[in-house]
Amino acid sequence: MTTEATQGSAGRAPRAPARPVEALSAGLLATGVVPGTPGAATGVVPGGPLDTPPSGAALSGAVSGVPSGLGTSAARLAAHFAGGLAEDVPAPPVPPAIPTANPGYVEREWGDGTASPVYVPVVERIDDALADEVDDRLVRWGEQCGFQGEELGQLRRAGFGRLAMLTHTDTEDPEQLLIPARLNAAWWAADDLYADNTDMGATPAELPPRLALAMVAMDPVAPAGEFDEPLEEAVRAEPVLVALRSAVKHLERAGTPAQVQRICYSTFTMFVSWNTYAAWRYTGEYPPAWKYLATRQHDTFATSMTLVDPVGGYEVPANLYYDPRVRRAITQAGTASVLINDLLSVAKDAADENPVCNMVLQIAADRNCSIEEATEATVALHNKFVHDFEELHAELAVVPSPELQRFLRGLRAWMGGGFEWHNTNPRYRTKS
Repeated sequence: MTTEATQGSAGRAPRAPARPVEALSAGLLATGVVPGTPGAATGVVPGGPLDTPPSGAALSGAVSGVPSGLGTSAARLAAHFAGGLAEDVPAPPVPPAIPTANPGYVEREWGDGTASPVYVPVVERIDDALADEVDDRLVRWGEQCGFQGEELGQLRRAGFGRLAMLTHTDTEDPEQLLIPARLNAAWWAADDLYADNTDMGATPAELPPRLALAMVAMDPVAPAGEFDEPLEEAVRAEPVLVALRSAVKHLERAGTPAQVQRICYSTFTMFVSWNTYAAWRYTGEYPPAWKYLATRQHDTFATSMTLVDPVGGYEVPANLYYDPRVRRAITQAGTASVLINDLLSVAKDAADENPVCNMVLQIAADRNCSIEEATEATVALHNKFVHDFEELHAELAVVPSPELQRFLRGLRAWMGGGFEWHNTNPRYRTKS
């Protein structure tokens, strides 16, 4: 899955008046939110907003304004990446992380190392044996869903079990880690086969009706007599739909009804953005960067992060999970992580017959600048989101909810693990 507005002036954008943390805390107590006992996290690296005060370091390399000018053509972008993709390119040696003032965060080189480093949380766990176990179980599940032959090989190489191991660090249970592994695999399959990859059958005009059935597979509709049978046949005939249905049922066994619906509606919001991208590709009228980013922020890894608490075996109360400041933290974490996806997907996205929207490509088109310049602007934007999350995480540390504190720590772990997964995954490597 290529799951996958820059600032108008240098530096941080002015902050909107924030709801005082004390008021948020008082409101929680008034509504009867009773703190529970958080479970012990596994493989957590000490440091970060809950352990030390924020560094207050200013964001460097602020994103500059978007000048007017002719857009960069799809042909030019495709030519830039004429070298193509290589699934079997060996991973380069991992360079040492650059320490920062906050020990919970580091600066990491990425890709071929030529662009500025990204500011990301530390990776809290790397357990290859656990990742392999989850991936083995995932492939067996994929076969049960109807995927065959090379499709199963692609599923194994994608490493969604490794993604779950890296990002959900407060459990070592392979069955619990299968919850995010299955859902992420199903989302990526839908994105590739339905939305993004033309050579895999993705067609913009067919995307909306396909996603309508995907929603039915995840969130069943009311019985409708004679009309149920053809609907059921359509769902059972499509492995992607079978996978989505099965993944949600697996979540139902571990999460509450509220958590299940939370993941359904987060997914459906993501689908709205996919339909928007499809319209842009169909008409060939690609959006300016600000409009793409506005759409992209409802199609981020916040959907995957919605699984942090059910996978961990606890639940953030709904009125706390949906509090505006907590939602902002989720949005910041999800958007930062999806910009990593955009940074590492540029070659793949530009090489498609109908180029996929991507923050780097949209900035390059807006400014009529090089990919390298657009990459630097995207890195700066990513780092701003991470710094903003770091500061908000520290501000929310006074809220007396162990569930919330564990969840925020889980968001941070997801960002660090998500970067590691993207940066070491063959899907995002290109020929040198």
